Amino acid sequence: MSESTTALPVAPAVWASGLRKRYGKRPAVDDVSFTVRRGEVVGLLGPNGAGKTSVIKMLLGLVKPDAGEVHLLGRPGSDPAARARVGYLPELFRYQPWLTATEVLDLHVRLAGIDVPPAERRERLALVGLAERTADRVSTFSKGMQQRLGLAVALVARPELVVLDEPTSAMDPVGRADVRDIVLALREAGVAVLLNSHLIGEVERVCDRVVILDKGRVAASGTLAELLGARSLRLELDAVGPEALERLARDGEVSHDGAVVTLALSPEAQGPGAVPDLVADLIRLGVRVHAVEPGRVSLEDRLLGILRGGAAADGDVRSAGDGARAQSRSATAHSAANEGAEA
Repeated sequence: MSESTTALPVAPAVWASGLRKRYGKRPAVDDVSFTVRRGEVVGLLGPNGAGKTSVIKMLLGLVKPDAGEVHLLGRPGSDPAARARVGYLPELFRYQPWLTATEVLDLHVRLAGIDVPPAERRERLALVGLAERTADRVSTFSKGMQQRLGLAVALVARPELVVLDEPTSAMDPVGRADVRDIVLALREAGVAVLLNSHLIGEVERVCDRVVILDKGRVAASGTLAELLGARSLRLELDAVGPEALERLARDGEVSHDGAVVTLALSPEAQGPGAVPDLVADLIRLGVRVHAVEPGRVSLEDRLLGILRGGAAADGDVRSAGDGARAQSRSATAHSAANEGAEA
């Protein structure tokens, strides 16, 4: 009689639950929970001081959390075997200026304790655009070139999870496009990426999901479709009276700049006949409608709306935290199953 076997679910690349950290009396991170699945690119967004870098350092064991739990690639974050499969490009880094690019990679391969052939190391340098500078000393590199070298260091040990903290802050537009292509190639190869960046356009182009931090807490999280799902309308209007403004507000959040009105449509106002009905009502109320252009809320607008939303943002914190904790409970079971299988 044959035995049927069920494949165990794969543990997420990152599982963080209830992370907290205080520096003195100031809470830097307060009950942060989220996951990064295998082969997924997740963006970490938020204003300066939101706790993004503190979260990254707790994930990587560089800072000890006051509370909470971390699993990397199915293992406890404190396990060196988990961190050995993580590539990390910190926001602030320094390499020995007297070493060449090749020597920097050689050093980090030795520190990682794995066998990476010299040809593969050269491929990593070529991937980040340093093929012609392998024998040059770091002291001759610009800041952008040093950042490219840091990316090669993060990738040289064949990581399954890559953590990038402001990876393009010193790069020109060509360098940023190169990094974007590398991140997308990592995702295609099944490598998970956690990306912390202030460049919202880059996050919007490469990330599958986004976690927004504010004042140390998760203000919102979800896929780009979930966060940007609200359609918007751009209308050029004249003779807009109080009744017309009230009618516009029934269909969503209204903002205006002179004659241009932007309407972030509520879910109830996104049906097939909603926009024609709105235009007909405005005309009936005496409004002159010069143009109606459909659009979608940008990630920057959504981020600013969450951070400036006051009470609405507080609601997002609760709902995002509840969802992350539910994901965390599921991920715990996944991690335990995988650890049991490895044992």
